[in-house]
Amino acid sequence: MYTRLLQPPKSKSFFLFGPRGTGKTTWLRDQLKADVRIDLLDSEVYQNLLASPARLSEFITVKKPKLIAIDEIQRVPRMLDEVHRLIEEKRWIFALTGSSARKLRRENVNLLAGRALSLHFHPLTALELGDDFDLSTSLKWGHLPSLKTEKDKRAYLKSYVTTYVREEVLQEGFTRNIAAFSRFLEAASFSQGSVLNISSVAREASVERKVGEEYFTILEDILIGARLPAFQKKAKRRVTAHPKFYYFDVGVYRAIRPLGPLDDTNSVNGIALETLVYQELRAINDLLAWDFELSYWRAHTGEEVDFVLYGERGFFAIEVKLTNRIRPEDLKGLRAFQSDYPKAHPILLYAGDRQLRIDDCAIVPVAKFLKDPSRFIGEDL
Repeated sequence: MYTRLLQPPKSKSFFLFGPRGTGKTTWLRDQLKADVRIDLLDSEVYQNLLASPARLSEFITVKKPKLIAIDEIQRVPRMLDEVHRLIEEKRWIFALTGSSARKLRRENVNLLAGRALSLHFHPLTALELGDDFDLSTSLKWGHLPSLKTEKDKRAYLKSYVTTYVREEVLQEGFTRNIAAFSRFLEAASFSQGSVLNISSVAREASVERKVGEEYFTILEDILIGARLPAFQKKAKRRVTAHPKFYYFDVGVYRAIRPLGPLDDTNSVNGIALETLVYQELRAINDLLAWDFELSYWRAHTGEEVDFVLYGERGFFAIEVKLTNRIRPEDLKGLRAFQSDYPKAHPILLYAGDRQLRIDDCAIVPVAKFLKDPSRFIGEDL
């Protein structure tokens, strides 16, 4: 059994944002044991509070609740005014979960003005899975918690994607053209781990570029996609400025990405490994409060580093290779980066099982890195 790493705040209200299916509600139930839980996915509760957010106090039947949990708060954004009032007047503590920040931001609602912390929930990490972590399984299915008990994992992931489109995109009115958005989801999957060319993706989805840009923003707002910015600090050479794009979980990426007889399986698997490392870095950066700026680096001459971690904890350049043997050309990007940034610690993650060092570069088995990332990030390599 796994244990989630996120620690709840003590005596402080908080937002908990994360994609559907990552275990927010289970974590609240197991970790905090809320006295009152209000689920805005319940249609009757939703309609009642949508009609009159001021009715919130009527749902709180416990005289002196220690914690009140409200699931999917973005469905009734105006209710945050009432939450604010109850925090101020009664000193009640709220845990507010959400799988989208879009309506909260667009409607310019009360975000509690510093009276609530913002936490982020992710798929499971290798660190949380412990002995249950298996690299080949993770690369195939990803890390959504529900997959641990699903017999038909492929069907679950397909259903997850279609349900997300229906519930988050259609119900919330983010776009009315679900057919175009579904084409876009597939077209965007071919950009996984690549420098983002919005015009190209829009053409593949048969939509205008402006619509394509809006769709990418929707993916970010409902937390199933992310853009990784380019590292440009004190650049000594021309570098790419456009971001890369990733779906948030490797299993979800595989469920969206169609495979045909002409596809290069090794290339898709390589992107899957890079995706797994990215989702783990994002999660651990939040869960362990590393506070790194995450980015990638690419020179106009072609040299590239998959991930750059920059912050008070250190400066690291990470390259990911789906190979059991390291060739000199595998280190080309890391060496180019280090020539521009000598203070960076270069790390190459690969599919082998021996930990090595070539010049200043640490060569680390990717499974070993994911199981214990603190061993490699933050110490003097």
